[in-house]
Amino acid sequence: MERPDFFKLKNGIKAKLPFSEKEYNQRLDKLRIIMDRKNLDMLILTSMHNVAYYTGFIYCSFGRPYGCIITQNKILTISANIDASQPWRRSHCDNVIYTDWKRDNFLKAIVSVVDSDDPPKNIGIENDHITLDVREKVGSIFSFSVFSDISKELMKLRMIKSNEEIQIIKNGARIADIGGEEICKNIKVGATELEVAIKGRDKMEIEIAKTYPDAEYMDTWVWFQSGINTDGAHNPKTNRTLQNGDIMSLNTFPMISGYYTALERTLFLNQISEASLKAWEANVKVHKRGLELIKPGVKCSDICNELNELFAELGYLQYRTFGYGHSFGMLSHFYGRESGLELREDIDTILEENMVISMEPMILIPEGNPGAGGYREHDILVIGKDSAENITKFPFGPEHNIIEG
Repeated sequence: MERPDFFKLKNGIKAKLPFSEKEYNQRLDKLRIIMDRKNLDMLILTSMHNVAYYTGFIYCSFGRPYGCIITQNKILTISANIDASQPWRRSHCDNVIYTDWKRDNFLKAIVSVVDSDDPPKNIGIENDHITLDVREKVGSIFSFSVFSDISKELMKLRMIKSNEEIQIIKNGARIADIGGEEICKNIKVGATELEVAIKGRDKMEIEIAKTYPDAEYMDTWVWFQSGINTDGAHNPKTNRTLQNGDIMSLNTFPMISGYYTALERTLFLNQISEASLKAWEANVKVHKRGLELIKPGVKCSDICNELNELFAELGYLQYRTFGYGHSFGMLSHFYGRESGLELREDIDTILEENMVISMEPMILIPEGNPGAGGYREHDILVIGKDSAENITKFPFGPEHNIIEG
């Protein structure tokens, strides 16, 4: 029996995607303008976020390469046989499946979609994602081509959200608030971080399914940290038992078709020390000022510098741990992030209409010091024409989040 190196399979019918056909076509139109400008005949996209952004398909690599081929007149995904026809059903474009019977069938599948009479002279790739192994092999099969990095241009396109994207992000923020409410209902002395986190995650997934009944459901998560575990923003939940007077960090992350949103809040259980209250109030003051500063026409680094000055006046700058905010959209700790849209000292991007960014100051006071723990608040803002809309509604600060339990 002769087994194919690659093939097509249209099993079932196309699924309903998170965005309209018009939306995906508009993304492609903007991308092809960049291709024209850079004289690129073809793109080979390999990252989860860009493949999903342009096709609707979110792949699960599991050690296998995946890709999206874009030319001026075609777009299609290259996927592994283990996924069968799901990549075709969950994308707005065509799909080629490669098999595992022989090594490097992924490359053969790419070659199969190229016009042999007019091979690509200039190819765009994602230097910030493609592995050295795949880059070398792609270079060997397109030895006549010149390769250029397209990752920064792709990021700039993703940074400006469409109205359809903003609607998903707003729903995500609403669902993150619902998860936060459920978490607060389950906080009590003796409960574990894991137990509390499960309640919040389950509540969000149920609400996502209600809001998007035709979606796939994956990757929604909660980080609920307490005590010393609050020292890092990305610390996983543990089986630590909550104790009276604990500082806690609530972090809910609903994922809707690859679109990431977040709610993050500082909490205390039943009581709070004077030193902890002082530190928390300082972080809240910076948070409030940061929310005021986010608006169109403002440079990211300028926001950061002003908030640094405020933290210094309050006596807590030495405890600051990371940037003051970042972008949202097709990204997460799985998929990547838009590094050009962060509130950091070294980012000079100017905020524009339809950008989406967080305000999230954090300070860490190490163990053994008065007020020890990590303090963090986090809201999401959509940049408008003249101002910014805060789409996070969950309250913050000591007057709201000293939880009785």
